[in-house]
Amino acid sequence: MDSVDGIRDRLREFAAARDWEQYHTPKNLAMALSGEAGELVAELQWLDGAPGPVEGPLKERLADEAADVLLYLIRLADVAGIDLVKAANAKIDRNETRFPPAT
Repeated sequence: MDSVDGIRDRLREFAAARDWEQYHTPKNLAMALSGEAGELVAELQWLDGAPGPVEGPLKERLADEAADVLLYLIRLADVAGIDLVKAANAKIDRNETRFPPAT
């Protein structure tokens, strides 16, 4: 799948095939998302913070954890009836007003 909608649909099918919809409440999904975000942070916690591209095994672990965060976010948005692309664009619009460029 190469779109948010495609991933959303695949996640719906995945959950339905396992009868997991009963567990996919906004609260449960938000808690799972938080846990996965923590796992993503844990991969970077004790690094020196040097800028630059990430390579090798760390990149693979970050990709796995970032994917978990994305998947839970997409599932949460679906269950909550949120259009993530629309919400993201609206947030950027608000931030453009809140944080104008330096002149």
